[in-house]
Amino acid sequence: MNTSSPTSRTTGAGLGVPGQRRLGPWLRRWAAYPGARFRLVCLPHAGGGASSYRPWAALLPPDVELIAVQYPGREDRWNDPMVDRMEELVNAVADSLLPLIDRPYALFGHSMGSAIAWELAHELRARGVSGPRRLFASGREAPGTAQVGEVHRQDDAALCAELKRLGGTHHEVLADPELRAAVLGYIRNDYRLIETYRPAARPLLNCPIEVFTGDVDPEVRLARSDVRAGGWAALTTAHTAVQVFPGGHFYLNSQRERVVSTVLRRLSPSFTRDARGWPSTP
Repeated sequence: MNTSSPTSRTTGAGLGVPGQRRLGPWLRRWAAYPGARFRLVCLPHAGGGASSYRPWAALLPPDVELIAVQYPGREDRWNDPMVDRMEELVNAVADSLLPLIDRPYALFGHSMGSAIAWELAHELRARGVSGPRRLFASGREAPGTAQVGEVHRQDDAALCAELKRLGGTHHEVLADPELRAAVLGYIRNDYRLIETYRPAARPLLNCPIEVFTGDVDPEVRLARSDVRAGGWAALTTAHTAVQVFPGGHFYLNSQRERVVSTVLRRLSPSFTRDARGWPSTP
């Protein structure tokens, strides 16, 4: 399902994730493009933070502005109370996003983030704003289809074993007792959120859904020809496509450039990557 990378325990505006710019407590961006024609809103996996999407900023053209969601209890939100209820989290993210829905946008969620993205699409529509042009669902089968466990109820050893199974967690995080205890706190919280989440019946979305997965992801087993697309095809009136990348649950780290390039192609043929380097912010 989900895992984490080492994160900073610093707090304060713009700290904890180098070069980021805050848009309130819930949103981060690393480069502002007032003239951007599109916004890409990215939601992290369980245990993840906004920094997991920071490398994407250098791979996107100025026409596409990257916005990453920052869950509380980690990175620069270390002292903020964690949220373990889907409805509460989605409402808070929607509140923060409303001022930014002034141009076309897409939602990209990985693992737990894909379920949040789906709920967020419905919440924004319920508030009377335009829905996303596309929903990218990565590393997880659809709400109501994905299997859920009770990892959050198990001891630390079992939680660590789950993280090792999925990969994506640096060995030194689990080897250091103090760091492990700190990180497992918010990872367990996120597992509680996604494992106790029970999606309500929703009307169908009307945007295309792009399903991304790694070819050896233990959580999602799909082929490019899978017409059900892990249950996602039943959640929209538009088309659903499956894209399979080499790799496991965290294929989007090793396949980052291919993933971002594919996202851009799916958004619009006019969004072509340029040769920009890393943003000049520290």
